[in-house]
Amino acid sequence: MTTTKFGVGQSVLRKEDDPLIRGKGRYTDDHAPASAATALMLRSPHAHASFKLDASAARSLPGVLAILTAEDVADLGGLPCLFNLPDKPFTAPHYPILAAGEVRHVGDAVAFVVADTLAHARDALEAITVEWSPLPAAIGSAKAIEPGAPQVWPDHPGNLLFDASIGDKAAADAAFAKAHAVAEIRIVNPRVVTNYMEPRAAVCEYDAKRDHLTLTVGSQGSHRLRDILCQNVLKIPTDKMRVICPDVGGGFGTKLFPYREYALLAVAAKKLRKTVKWTADRSDHFIGDAQGRDNLTTARMALAEDGRFLGMDVDLISDVGAYLSTFGPYIAYGGAGMLPGLYDFQAFHCRVRNVFTNTVPVDAYRGAGRPEAAYVIERLVDACARKLGMAPDAIRRKNFIAPKAMPYRTATGKVYDSGDFAAHLKQAMETAGWKEFPKRLKAAKKDGLLRGIGLASYVEICGTMGEETAKVALDPDGGVTVFIGTQSSGQGHQTAYAQIIADQLGLSPERVRVLQGDTDQIATGLGTGGSASIPSGGVGVQRAARTLGDKLRDIAADALETSVADLEIADGLVRIAGTDRTISFADLAKRPGVDPAKLNASATFSSADGTYPNGTHAVEMELDPATGKIKVVNYVIVDDFGVTLNPLLLAGQVHGGTMQGIGQALMESAVYDADGQLVTATFMDYAVPRASDGAPISFATHNVPCTTNPLGVKGAGEAGAIGSCPAVVNAIIDALWREYKIDHIDMPATPERVWMAIREHERQHRL
Repeated sequence: MTTTKFGVGQSVLRKEDDPLIRGKGRYTDDHAPASAATALMLRSPHAHASFKLDASAARSLPGVLAILTAEDVADLGGLPCLFNLPDKPFTAPHYPILAAGEVRHVGDAVAFVVADTLAHARDALEAITVEWSPLPAAIGSAKAIEPGAPQVWPDHPGNLLFDASIGDKAAADAAFAKAHAVAEIRIVNPRVVTNYMEPRAAVCEYDAKRDHLTLTVGSQGSHRLRDILCQNVLKIPTDKMRVICPDVGGGFGTKLFPYREYALLAVAAKKLRKTVKWTADRSDHFIGDAQGRDNLTTARMALAEDGRFLGMDVDLISDVGAYLSTFGPYIAYGGAGMLPGLYDFQAFHCRVRNVFTNTVPVDAYRGAGRPEAAYVIERLVDACARKLGMAPDAIRRKNFIAPKAMPYRTATGKVYDSGDFAAHLKQAMETAGWKEFPKRLKAAKKDGLLRGIGLASYVEICGTMGEETAKVALDPDGGVTVFIGTQSSGQGHQTAYAQIIADQLGLSPERVRVLQGDTDQIATGLGTGGSASIPSGGVGVQRAARTLGDKLRDIAADALETSVADLEIADGLVRIAGTDRTISFADLAKRPGVDPAKLNASATFSSADGTYPNGTHAVEMELDPATGKIKVVNYVIVDDFGVTLNPLLLAGQVHGGTMQGIGQALMESAVYDADGQLVTATFMDYAVPRASDGAPISFATHNVPCTTNPLGVKGAGEAGAIGSCPAVVNAIIDALWREYKIDHIDMPATPERVWMAIREHERQHRL
């Protein structure tokens, strides 16, 4: 085989983009059978209330086909939580498909309306009579655990799901006892709303002859979704449902989970013997889809006189909302395992409390606990530097784990296999013009503006979804089809897998087809989450393609009457090396007498150890003290992703994640009032970043190949969202500290918050 220009490491243009930019993509809402009925959900306007519902008048309206209430789905199982503590199991409260008698957050589902048209469905929603009796609501995790707070669940006193400990408290206490100094921060990681471009949608068709359901849905994984719906909720064999995922317009973790609407569509389609379709509007998304982040953290670092980190102690309170979403309780607990960051110390302790509140459930959102952990440690490291009067880069270098220490086991049991943390820090600072910053600071002051420059060096764990199988098959035309259970929601899987095929079989991308998201055509699959598709699925594709190549050589050796050792593969041909004697893949595919098993191959890989991408973000920003307005003026990223599969795809992933982090740092926050109303429930109130809110991003890699992954890759999909928040906020605090000695501001650092912090400083210094 000869190397092709389309292989691993090449900047191949995304093959999936052409139909998308021409409007020829096919999303769930595009699947519109002519006879399909329309469904809508009736949601609670109260955060906590008991209720009585009467749908009799609504059921008699023109065009209304069915109205499902809790009584109609009482035989269904609830939505399951797939995580529990290994040594301290908890009992998850029932997460009903429709609430019965009591709702626990604004947006809680109470009825599902099916009608012949959208207009008739809306009329029916308005005609349903609900007698609400509001109850006290627990809002905000800190208030929810106060004595006397309203209770979300009577079986969970104090609104606590669990109170767990990670690490060694005695060792941490000993480190603080001998510390020269202690740095401490108390920070909020605000709740955010995912706001992918394509809201959720689903269409369910029922075949009465086979008693079989087909669910077309924009999800991050067809198999997991089918298995949960069938086994846990509908209680039917998995072969009674086919799940198809067409194009998916963004997911970020939030589309990975089963939602109530999917089960209700199945019930309605079977009941009516009719296809039923539901498409969320943006309001449904704000109050019906899992939300992200929402941590309150106090963190302390014990410091030696020379700046060495001796030990760390953390108190982490995580708001899980009213119900336990699929992985909800794991996010803070699992993320806490990454709190030591890139730093060499072994005394660590973290207390993790998961707290119920009367709000939308919280679950994985791009990074799922690792961005929260990176935000804590990188904010704390800057606080350590200020405490000792050290430069932020100097204290990092002093405490980084050295390359020679790899593999390195952290205090939380994570094993970093590779990396050169000081190297990407140095490269990022050089690219950012760190040494010349004082000149730019001076120039800004002449214009009445402040400047700040900030760092965040992060590490995360990813690629641990489990076992993924890839099948590679030779097509009759000589092309290749990849069957795999991952699911693209914009990452570029069609291109990435085609490049791996190109490396093994020498085919150009247009001759490679990738089939994902169909439980009938693909045997197994974990879906996409945790940056696992390339670290796990990519290895399967590589190994399956290599095996297929070996099989094709066997067939070609017989056809060309030569030894397998004399053959090479390139450009869709098998050639006797050094000659012009060849046979095409197409001819091999239709060669008489060939065993069909020789025309395909499968391989399975599980990245049980995970991969540990890492890197440094360096941000420079400008701040107007008169208005609090912040402008990001320079953004530099140097990442270690082990091996770069496609520089263009990689840069796109990093840029997108970074902009999401900038959005959270500067403007995004889901705000609930004291009564539990989501006051940021529309784009009129909830800000999302635009291109002008960022800056041109300088992105480079300083890769050290992963030693635990056969491709050498480290997952990359979430990294931008992990390094960005602490880097941006550290830059803002740098500006405020230089001018006012203000050392704290919480996300989102809106102009109003910055302005108020400055005004409060001025007020105090006037007294």
